[in-house]
Amino acid sequence: MATPKESYENQQLATVQQVRNSGMISSNPSPLIDDKEEEMSRSALAMFRAKEEEIERKKMEVRGKVHAYLGRVEEETKRLAEIREELEGLTDPLRKEVGIVRKKIYNVNKELKPMGQTCQKKEREYKEALEAFNHKNREKARLVTNLMELVNESEKLRMKKLEELSKNLDTMK
Repeated sequence: MATPKESYENQQLATVQQVRNSGMISSNPSPLIDDKEEEMSRSALAMFRAKEEEIERKKMEVRGKVHAYLGRVEEETKRLAEIREELEGLTDPLRKEVGIVRKKIYNVNKELKPMGQTCQKKEREYKEALEAFNHKNREKARLVTNLMELVNESEKLRMKKLEELSKNLDTMK
């Protein structure tokens, strides 16, 4: 398959041949004029080739610049990917630690709930026991007071009886 440059040159030669054959350029039998025409054709062809080479050279320059730019873009993309990996590497341990701490908090909360309920139950039981204790203490105090009154009354009665007996004994004497 012909390169774009070769196909362009072949096209140019075909155009020159068509112009010559169409009669626009007269075909004089004189060899001098044929030489002149051929030289003009060669110079036009050389000009076309020079322009084609210039275009090809510029195309190669642009292609080189594009490849260089793409290379830089690829390098920057790799650098960005590395930076992203480093950032993810930095946040991953933090995420793991946060997850571990959250799990521990959840477990402690789970353990605290029944303990809190037990504590409330024990507090209620303690209050009830304290109330019962205070009630029994008041009852004991009342009974002791009652007992003291009874003992005092009993002593008074015994003293009275002893005094009566003593009077009776004194009267019997």
